[in-house]
Amino acid sequence: MALARRELLLGLLAAAGLPAHAQQSDAKPIRIVVPFAAGGGNDVFARQMAKGLGEVRKSGVIVDNKPGAGGNLGTEQVVRSTSDGSTLLLGHTGTVSINPALYKGLKFDARKDLLPVAMFASSALVLVVPAASKVRTVADLVNEAKSRPGLLDYASSGSGTGGHLTGELFAQRTGTKVNHIPYKGSNPALTDLAGAQVQMMFSVIPPALALVKGGRLRAIAVTGAKRLPSLPDVPTVAESGLRELAGFESTLTYGILAPRGTPDAFVKTLSAQMLQVAGSAEFQSRLDVEGAVPLLGGPADYAALIAKESALWAGIVKASGASVD
Repeated sequence: MALARRELLLGLLAAAGLPAHAQQSDAKPIRIVVPFAAGGGNDVFARQMAKGLGEVRKSGVIVDNKPGAGGNLGTEQVVRSTSDGSTLLLGHTGTVSINPALYKGLKFDARKDLLPVAMFASSALVLVVPAASKVRTVADLVNEAKSRPGLLDYASSGSGTGGHLTGELFAQRTGTKVNHIPYKGSNPALTDLAGAQVQMMFSVIPPALALVKGGRLRAIAVTGAKRLPSLPDVPTVAESGLRELAGFESTLTYGILAPRGTPDAFVKTLSAQMLQVAGSAEFQSRLDVEGAVPLLGGPADYAALIAKESALWAGIVKASGASVD
């Protein structure tokens, strides 16, 4: 596995025209804007990238947290920045692929106003239920939802989040009706779930994992294409055996984007440098802690994935009727 990742990384670096051991000296400082508060997975990934990129470039790379409006505040700041490569965005599926369809009246479109530089990680969600629940598998949950239409509640960390829309996708694919209960963050949602105030939740990994290991929640599936190293005994949703869930996948992608108009040569070099950092054992060990897995790709790969994710989530947002003013 490690060898395969290394071969992939070397191929990407070669395609970008940068030697695998390149350590270009560049005095221009770089600021990576994280459109969320400090302390979460987005912030952790940005700081690991900033540390490694600073070492590779031999120049300063800082992280600037600009939370607000579901990530739109920091994203717009980067969109409006000078396109000289000095200001970058820590991209996330929510801000890049979901928000353009979810928020009314946005004065920018992240998909059109930003250039993908490199993607480096993907994170699945985990489907959890109270430890005392009789539901032990995805099939159990679908049967329960079908036998009690409209009576099951699922929690999320807020309207329009990955957890909310994954629940909508799940209901759509299984032909079930479940009620969405939005909370202000993952922790209060998981607390109520552990107390059986709600029946299920598609949660980000780290906070849910602590409750699963503590015996307060039961993990019945993960939403990625493969099982996670942190939850090796928990099957994917697609492994449920249900025909309607064949190929089910819902993940959050992380990467770096630059303002539209940033010189191609700079983007090409920076992409190769970031992939060099993202391919390191140190960087990938940090991903494991946050429940993410490596997903390495250059500008074209990231652009294609953004287009695919945008089409998926725009359809789910429209079908669910979700919107934020």
